[in-house]
Amino acid sequence: MLRDLICELQDLDLQLGVPMSRHTTFRIGGKADAMLCPRSAEEILRAVAACQRFNVPFVVIGNGSNLLVKDGGIRGLVIKIGPKMSSMALDGETAFAQAGARLSAFVSECMRQGLCGLAFAGGIPGTVGGGVLMNAGAYGSELKDVLTEVEYIDPKKGVCGRRAIAEGDFEYRSSIFAKNGWIVTGARFRLRRGAAETERALFEEYQQRRREKQPLNLPSAGSVFKRPSGHFAGALIEQAGLKGAAVGGAQVSKLHAGFIVNTGGATAADVLALIERNKKDVRQAFGVSLEEELKVIGE
Repeated sequence: MLRDLICELQDLDLQLGVPMSRHTTFRIGGKADAMLCPRSAEEILRAVAACQRFNVPFVVIGNGSNLLVKDGGIRGLVIKIGPKMSSMALDGETAFAQAGARLSAFVSECMRQGLCGLAFAGGIPGTVGGGVLMNAGAYGSELKDVLTEVEYIDPKKGVCGRRAIAEGDFEYRSSIFAKNGWIVTGARFRLRRGAAETERALFEEYQQRRREKQPLNLPSAGSVFKRPSGHFAGALIEQAGLKGAAVGGAQVSKLHAGFIVNTGGATAADVLALIERNKKDVRQAFGVSLEEELKVIGE
């Protein structure tokens, strides 16, 4: 029962009745029964064990940048891995970050200390943990290209582990960690020493391209759909005549049709209806089935 869980975890950073619209970049979502902001992997382990003991469902989130929470909110416990688990450490050409570190902050720190190889990730709005879990990428590169080791929790076994990255651990927008339901708590990267000005110039080029092509001025969850084989989702949606299409406060971005934006007061129901319209119209026009990249949770 939730009441028992709250008593069990009362000495931790636990909040009740939390509006999820404050914890997603979409600025959408009903209330979560409870939210924990852990300070360590041990606190996560403790919370997971308590949830299992009291039969309380739980979900783990990061920055909420690839997330749509339904309007009914979330029953049970939300474990938000964020600023309290965001330490970084650089040693030679190796860089480590806890899962709650913002990818943008991690990239900036690596560049500041002369490490190259992560410029492509500087504009990804999520956390290191979320990025690893979904193998985030941009401009032809993915995090798996520079990852060497991941620290994680296996909720089923109730243990912490470390995994050296092996062939087959990652694929497009997915990972062995996501498939197994493991919770990423930290990651180690192999980078390279290089010309700081060259890396900074590449970073700035990518940032400029984002500003020109992505609707950064409105709340969104990034790219809504995975890239279909041989196609680009945004191009198919635009060719199907859906650029600018809206349901309630949710709109297919007029700048990039691969994004759905919250123009003000959008509900999750609005977004889901627009997603289904995109999928239906693209399938009818081109015979291509679109698959969501963003994660949908709640009720």
